[in-house]
Amino acid sequence: MINISPRQLEVFVHVATRGSVRAAAGQLHLTQPAASMALRDMEHQLGAPLFDRERGRLHLNARGRELLPLAQELLERYAEFGRRGKDDATLGGELRIGTSNTVGNYRVGELLGGFVEAHPQVTVRLRVANTETIAAAMLDHGLDVGCVEGPVTHPQLEVRPWRVDSLVVCARPDHPLARRRRLAAEHFAGARWVLREPGSATRVLSERALGQLPGGETVLELDQIEAIKQAVVAGLGIACLPAVAISDAVAAGRLKVLRTPFLDLERRLSLLVHRQRYRSAVLEAFLRTL
Repeated sequence: MINISPRQLEVFVHVATRGSVRAAAGQLHLTQPAASMALRDMEHQLGAPLFDRERGRLHLNARGRELLPLAQELLERYAEFGRRGKDDATLGGELRIGTSNTVGNYRVGELLGGFVEAHPQVTVRLRVANTETIAAAMLDHGLDVGCVEGPVTHPQLEVRPWRVDSLVVCARPDHPLARRRRLAAEHFAGARWVLREPGSATRVLSERALGQLPGGETVLELDQIEAIKQAVVAGLGIACLPAVAISDAVAAGRLKVLRTPFLDLERRLSLLVHRQRYRSAVLEAFLRTL
């Protein structure tokens, strides 16, 4: 008879999401040998390994990937059982949220403010990366919910609209394009662009905009919006960035927004939820706040 304990499930889930027994042990306040023993006993009861061991890192194998969402659900239901048994309406636990750069750096208050205020006992862990990385983490069950700025199409991910976000083309105030009273597409011929890295949603929309303009030159590719802002302020080129990200620099007179009504620079910010993910009380409460 299989007799897997909640502690063993916790060790399995934490090893799966953190990649090592050592990291899982630290998170669960266990010694590393105790965490290793719990995982080893669980695999012994199941009669099969759940991880591939590669150079000191543990990677879920096919069996592990199949069992991970079920293990997460069992732990969440166990916690809910305890709350209901105590007639305690206070939500607790952890919520792992992944956001793309624009959301994580400039809209985190909109995303989390209402939920954190309403449920202070919930620990929120935020991961910020590009859209491609967040979508991959959602598929690996490394996150409970995502909020991204790029298009995501995968049958296992439910995509929910959240906000409309606008990008703008910006330049240093003394840039030749910034000094023109009225701009047309042909004025961008030969422009020097500073772009986000491939895989980011801002890069996708920037490339779509560049496709509507005469040929230019990409002089830099950077993975942080703030780094791109500083490059533009330094006069290294022009950029296509979220309006919310440059409002401070525009107000300070360090950047100028170029009027480009001939470009489509709107996009939709979306929430990602794994279709196989158990909708715990914590996750449902977060989705309701949005």
